[in-house]
Amino acid sequence: MKKLVPLLLILFLYPRMGACQDLAQYEDIIKTTNDRGLKMAALDSLLIRTFSTNPKLFIQYSLQYIELAESMGNIEAAARKAMNLQRPLSNYSSNPTEAVNIIDNVLDKKDRIKDSLLLGGLYLKRGRAMAKINLERAIEDYGIALQNFAQHDTLNKADVYLFRGQAYSSMGKFVEASENLTQAYTLYEDKGEYAYMVYAQQGIINMFSMNGFFDKAKKERDMLIEKMKSLNLDTFLAGEYYNQAIDYKKMGKRELEYESLLKAEKLYDENPSNKSTFIGIHSMLIVYYCEDGDFDEAKKHLDFLEALEYNFSGDTPSEINYLGGKAEYLKAIGQFEAALHLAQKKLRLAEQLGIEDEIMATHNLLAEIYLLVKEPYKSIESTRAAVAIKDAIYNKSTANALVYYQTLYDIEKQGKKIIEKTTSIRLLEKDNEVFKKAILFGGIAILLFFGVVLLYRNQIHLKSHKLLQEKFSQELLVYQENERRRISKDLHDGIGQQLLVLKNRLMGDGDNVAKEMVDQTIEEVRGISRDLYPFQLQEMGITKAIEYTVDQIDENTSLFISTEMDNIDNVFSKDDEVNIYRIIQESLSNIVKHARAGAGKVSVKKHPDAIIISIKDNGQGFDFNDKYKDPKSLGLKTLLERTKVLKGQMKVTSKKDMGTLIEFQFPILAV
Repeated sequence: MKKLVPLLLILFLYPRMGACQDLAQYEDIIKTTNDRGLKMAALDSLLIRTFSTNPKLFIQYSLQYIELAESMGNIEAAARKAMNLQRPLSNYSSNPTEAVNIIDNVLDKKDRIKDSLLLGGLYLKRGRAMAKINLERAIEDYGIALQNFAQHDTLNKADVYLFRGQAYSSMGKFVEASENLTQAYTLYEDKGEYAYMVYAQQGIINMFSMNGFFDKAKKERDMLIEKMKSLNLDTFLAGEYYNQAIDYKKMGKRELEYESLLKAEKLYDENPSNKSTFIGIHSMLIVYYCEDGDFDEAKKHLDFLEALEYNFSGDTPSEINYLGGKAEYLKAIGQFEAALHLAQKKLRLAEQLGIEDEIMATHNLLAEIYLLVKEPYKSIESTRAAVAIKDAIYNKSTANALVYYQTLYDIEKQGKKIIEKTTSIRLLEKDNEVFKKAILFGGIAILLFFGVVLLYRNQIHLKSHKLLQEKFSQELLVYQENERRRISKDLHDGIGQQLLVLKNRLMGDGDNVAKEMVDQTIEEVRGISRDLYPFQLQEMGITKAIEYTVDQIDENTSLFISTEMDNIDNVFSKDDEVNIYRIIQESLSNIVKHARAGAGKVSVKKHPDAIIISIKDNGQGFDFNDKYKDPKSLGLKTLLERTKVLKGQMKVTSKKDMGTLIEFQFPILAV
């Protein structure tokens, strides 16, 4: 009889559902009936009608449904609605904690849930909500979801691997992220779910892109595009070119950014996909054309977005893109107050989602608008906020790069260990066979042979290990220099130029206090830019650059430094000159910070076959072995690695309270 109840309810409601199409009629049923089954069916109809159109009402009706289902003892029905609530609560209401609490309440009665798909889904949805609060706890939930899904719940497991891979990627755990995303990709491909397979591959690509490995991301994205074409997944192509345009924008490659956007626009017109991609493409084109001074073309793309009449509820990233594009256009045509209002709203949304690139870009936009509406103090505040975020992104990128290269090094080292163990086993088996055949007359010869093999293998291992370490260190140094050069250029050409414009405006207004603040900020930016990358190398040459650095320390510290300099311009390649400059800069920095010295001397001597550099101080000295073994002491290790890159030699002579002498010898090679 109980099994007939749902059927009877459906039959009872069916004729009324055909006539009652608006929400008010279903709400009347809920208010007037005492039949809980009928009330639940009416709520279900309301949920169907508000799911994609009115998130606020959907949340309200879902909570009523869950409460009613629990009162009727139907925990599985409550669980399904609790799962459906996760996305609107996390995205539309920005309240993932509430989503977690609702799912927790259902999980308290999980012993009454027999459906593996439902139980695993609850942990999966709680993990999705938790990912916005605590990534480690989200990963724990994903693990429990995998345990609860049955063997045949393949696609649900693939979803878990996809989301867990994204969480690991956000934490900078590249190996775990790659393993999970690859597992998701494989499961989707086995089931022929090629669209979801694309999402998994996109997760792998985003893992590289978000951590600054743009070349690697480009390579992987090109392969994905080819696979999409072979599988006729043309609707995804526009999104990939749009993502590539975002990477080019971060890299400062404007022409390549523009080319990718035009490809994305053309492909979207041919194969329309989700509207979020459409909004992103045209928002970026608005900004590009505004920066290029083509306001008519920018207006055309803004009109495309306005005509869309898109409901941004639950799609905050698209709203951020739209607000940014429209604010740029309004600023360009002189509607500063309207532009300011949209930029402030965009900042609130970007901070709400924690998208650092968008927060930084919005602060820069606000700095420009505040300057135009004659609010210089707020402009300076926004500029400083943008600089602070850029520093944070740089520090995070550097840390992630170190983790990435260390991971590659560990994987390669582990692979060599496995090969060595396999080789050792094979050698032992072979030796054992020979020993059995020649036990009477070849024992001594076999032992000797075994010893030679072990000695040779050990030498090969040590050499390989050393080369691996040097390769890792050198790649990391190259990466750091490239990042320093890029960020220094951004500071000098971007923020520095904005501040100069601001200074000129303030001089015209006669605001001397604000002008002094801007002067101070300009000097801070210039100082950071000079520290990040020595542009004086390009402007003055290596010899003058070294002299300039020594003079700066001599003038700005209590340390007296003398020099003996031979001209070494054009002796080394540009990359080698950077390393030599960094060696001298780091050595002098160590003297200033740690030596407690009163005087020092820098000597650069040019000989027919080598350049000899010596840096001496009369400070407190140190024990080289203790300092080098200290894991917190990176200065000496960096000096040694740079010396190896230049194929040179480094010698340190230091004793307690007797000063320090560091000598470098670099061979002169053909440039």
